[in-house]
Amino acid sequence: MLSQDSTAQIDKELAKYPADQRRAAVMSALRIVQAEQGWLSKEAIADVANYLGIPEIAALEVATFYNMYELEPVGKYKLTVCTNISCLLRDSQEIVEHLESCLGVHCGETTADGKFTLREGECMGACGGAPLLHINNTDMHEFLTPEKIDALLAGLK
Repeated sequence: MLSQDSTAQIDKELAKYPADQRRAAVMSALRIVQAEQGWLSKEAIADVANYLGIPEIAALEVATFYNMYELEPVGKYKLTVCTNISCLLRDSQEIVEHLESCLGVHCGETTADGKFTLREGECMGACGGAPLLHINNTDMHEFLTPEKIDALLAGLK
């Protein structure tokens, strides 16, 4: 069941499109629900589809295609390190290994306290700042070093 706050935000997104183009708001609607719930359960995706009046499979296709949507619970802070070629050439693997060591988890895992999830990501479109990472898909950090990672983690703990 979508919350009143979520439906109000989704309605603002729907206002941007013609009435017969409700499907166009599916990405925004999924983002809104994920921001509120932390991840997208099958029920939440179905609720979004029903609210938009589109087939459930249409919402599920979007949620499973884009890596910004979480289909299982993640930590409070999702750390996604770019491991594409530009970042890899600028030592992103060292950053991944340092994060794994600091957090005690491997990529794709969440810390026991539920605070951090570590992920590898595809190109984030900022190759000039490689290596880089996103925190919760929004806060980007460039030119990473192990020392910068230590400072970032200290600020999040």
